[in-house]
Amino acid sequence: MIVIIRRFFYKDYVGLSLWPFIILKNVQLKQDAVLINHERIHLQQQQELLILPFYFLYISEWLLRSLLYFDSYKAYQNISFEREAYQNEINMEYLETRKRFSFIKYFWSH
Repeated sequence: MIVIIRRFFYKDYVGLSLWPFIILKNVQLKQDAVLINHERIHLQQQQELLILPFYFLYISEWLLRSLLYFDSYKAYQNISFEREAYQNEINMEYLETRKRFSFIKYFWSH
């Protein structure tokens, strides 16, 4: 389910997945197939990790990478969940062929 909340986002962020919702900054973004696919990849990641562990791992990895890079945005870009979503967001069939826990291979590679 897609929800629009304009004042929910920090800076240039426009979309977020919080199981079972995709939250967007404005209604026009509902037409952005790449963004919606990116957020659906996150919903799949959340589902296979039983939701709460996903958020724990996501935040933990961001904190660890923030210490490693001394740059919170670079840390965000390198979170395994984000790397999987960004690298596959243009493939509209990705979720149909995606193997469970695919984000793991993005944790170790760079």
